[in-house]
Amino acid sequence: MSEQQGILSKLIALITYKKKNRPKTFTLAEMGEGQDAGNPNTNDQSNNRKKNSGDSRSNNTENIVQDSVKQQEKIVPGKPRRRALKKPFSPSELKSTRIEGDKVRSDIDSNIEVIKQVFGLPKNKDLIIREFQVGRKRRAFIAYLDGMADKNIINMYILSPLFKVQESDLPEGKGLNSSLESIIETNDTKNQDSIKKVATEILKGNTALYVHGLDYFLTCETIGFEKRGVEAPKTEGIVKGPQEAFGENLRTNVALLRRIIRNSNLITEFFEVGEKSSTTVAVLYLRDVVNPAIVKEVSRRLSNIAIDFLGNAGMLEELIEDNPYSIIPTILSTERPDRTASHIVEGRVAIVVDGAPFAMIVPVTMNALMHSPEDSSLKWQYTVGLRAIRFFAFFAASMLPGLYIAITTFHREMIPTDLLIAIAKAKENVPFPTIIEILLMEMGFELIREAGIRIPGIIGNTLGIIGALILGEAAVSANIVSPVLIIIVAVTGLSNFAIPNYSLAFGVRLARFYYILAGALLGFYGIVLALGGYVLMLVNLKSFGIPFLAVIAPKGRKSKDVILRWPLWMQEARPDYLNPLDRRRQPEIARRWAQEDPDKA
Repeated sequence: MSEQQGILSKLIALITYKKKNRPKTFTLAEMGEGQDAGNPNTNDQSNNRKKNSGDSRSNNTENIVQDSVKQQEKIVPGKPRRRALKKPFSPSELKSTRIEGDKVRSDIDSNIEVIKQVFGLPKNKDLIIREFQVGRKRRAFIAYLDGMADKNIINMYILSPLFKVQESDLPEGKGLNSSLESIIETNDTKNQDSIKKVATEILKGNTALYVHGLDYFLTCETIGFEKRGVEAPKTEGIVKGPQEAFGENLRTNVALLRRIIRNSNLITEFFEVGEKSSTTVAVLYLRDVVNPAIVKEVSRRLSNIAIDFLGNAGMLEELIEDNPYSIIPTILSTERPDRTASHIVEGRVAIVVDGAPFAMIVPVTMNALMHSPEDSSLKWQYTVGLRAIRFFAFFAASMLPGLYIAITTFHREMIPTDLLIAIAKAKENVPFPTIIEILLMEMGFELIREAGIRIPGIIGNTLGIIGALILGEAAVSANIVSPVLIIIVAVTGLSNFAIPNYSLAFGVRLARFYYILAGALLGFYGIVLALGGYVLMLVNLKSFGIPFLAVIAPKGRKSKDVILRWPLWMQEARPDYLNPLDRRRQPEIARRWAQEDPDKA
């Protein structure tokens, strides 16, 4: 009987529903403020450390908080437990805690423990801490990041001299400071009494040295990470002129500028931007030329940026520009040291971001964005012709498709009869209106351009040329677009490539669709209204307080380097709208040899 019941229960178990035993999956728990993701009990451990630290004031505060939490928190069955309330610190308590916690201790064990906590040891494997004895009587240690510091410099110029020190060479008290600085053989050393500053120096690639009994660290310059060398410019290539470009290393970029401007008045200021990344930003200017108000404004904006991460110069440009909603850039980006140096000498400020192979120039005007680095290397007659072509390309790249739509849709009487008949025959079998044709071709052109950039190497150039030819020929053969429109789109694309500034070319590409829409709605009247709104936008733009169209209005001294570039020996004054301290670029007679008699020389 029992066997029959066992078989019956098994059969029932097979046909009845049973909850599957699924493995437990990961669930992201809610973290408290300042709680370590790897250890949910970090807050409890930190509270225990505080209790054992001997600080009676913090103990009393914690007891009060715990008592208040117990009184306010009521555990009711079936209801979730309320989150514990935290009593905020007073400003004086918070300030005193920060100051005391950031100071360097006077014993080596405490400082080693603090450095380990700051860099997350033992989980963090990048930080190297090397303990040793100086003069066989003083304990010491060095800390550096593996891969960021040059180990040869550490071994030869820090450790080796310290190991050779005798006991008699180490005086007690304040004399130890000068002794250490004379023993260490690196080119730059700094005394740091703040743990935060020590951590910043270590993160830069320097080495921190501490000797027992001191109340400061000695940081030594040992930066030695891998970096790209000086190469030729990739986006601002020229035929006649220097062939050097900025790299990703900040010190190398500053050195490239100092090699061109060999002047003791060239000032370099450093700022730290990014609370998590601590990216170094350099500001360069000529002290005896630049307007101090511009330098003050640049420093104010850089000092008042609250962001976690700053990875490149484009991010910083968004954070400091005057008009963040404008499609036209108000900051000039260049990868050429010679171009940056020329702007600095004119009275502008250069901003260089560590890790970015570009320099930002402020303030700038519209004409500066249309100039090319090659302008100063060519004869002034050639430069005038090239600038005329660039300004024509600017208007053609932005307005030519819109004008074509307006004239073929609303103003056919303005087209000569023979040309109108040719356009009508070309559009006879096309089923789409003109605006649809242009939008299709513009989108196809933008897709080819973007694909050519994303595909690496020679394949990208091949795709751009062959793709455009095949796409245009196929579209005409299939009667999707007219042949005239292919010419319009091709001229527009070539004109866009002729704009020397990459960011300005992007703005022109967006403005093109703005004029296409205006021409499709109201014809020439729409183009005129759109152009008026565009000019009003440009008039309202400012670059660090300087009007973007300052070369036109407000009225100032006439510049000799806007569209027409006068001979170099006639450009006697710096740009008037910058209000530089030294307005004279050169004397009235720069070619003094022309005023002398060759026989008397």
